[in-house]
Amino acid sequence: MRFKKPSNTLEGQSKSDKKPAEERAGEGDYYPCPGCKKNIAKSELRENLNVCPLCSYHLKLSARRRIAIISDPGSFSETDRELTSDNILQFPEYDEKLERARLESSENEAVITGFCEIGGVRCAIFAMEPRFMMGSMGRVVGEKITRLFEAATDARLPVVGFTVSGGARMQEGILSLMQMAKTSGAVGRHSEAGNLFLCVLTDPTTGGVTASFAMQGDIIIAEPGALICFTGPRVIEQTIRKKLPEGFQRAEFQLERGFLDDIVDRRGQRDYIIKILRMHTRGGVAV
Repeated sequence: MRFKKPSNTLEGQSKSDKKPAEERAGEGDYYPCPGCKKNIAKSELRENLNVCPLCSYHLKLSARRRIAIISDPGSFSETDRELTSDNILQFPEYDEKLERARLESSENEAVITGFCEIGGVRCAIFAMEPRFMMGSMGRVVGEKITRLFEAATDARLPVVGFTVSGGARMQEGILSLMQMAKTSGAVGRHSEAGNLFLCVLTDPTTGGVTASFAMQGDIIIAEPGALICFTGPRVIEQTIRKKLPEGFQRAEFQLERGFLDDIVDRRGQRDYIIKILRMHTRGGVAV
């Protein structure tokens, strides 16, 4: 029996859309939109927050740019930037992959955490980085998110989070899977203390991240067209040998079935989040 080698491209991630368009060096001044296939000026994409002005396709966005777009200017202070992953299980080629991820993303890990103000409301914030091993969750990602929620609980602050992830990081084995329980526990304690967690799911949010903190938000919104699932549609189709409905597990599909509270275009997210924070907090403190 012969087995066909499966493609490792993540669900919802085309090879041409691997990193933010405006950050591609030496590839010309235009970028082909994965949605409408038209060439869009990179300068226009950047001004439009990496959303295609013709078809509104939401391209990937770096974690730092997301935080800069959402937070009040000059208000963000980062936490735990010094934490980095190591090859604790001596997984083959993991050291090289980590080094390549650091070079490609200019980040130490797949999530950035810290504190900021959004519309004058003090809050904790995290954003996952798609260029660092597709936002996969290993020990350090889980630790940084857990620490952020614990600090937010102590300070009685809301948390705003942006997820993009291929799931748990297989190179760290069970230590990666343990982060699902650890982050979920921290989110639960934050919620029990009466604090708000608003989570924004972006394309793709899959695997262990979906099965833990990504779906624990008090308010869960998503960007248009985002793939949100535990197991991707191609894997399901190969398993059950049936064609799935058009748009299966996309944000619009999940909203219809009650898994989301809303779908919000990236260009309106800051105003939307400010309204939510002001409704649920007074001076940045939960009421």
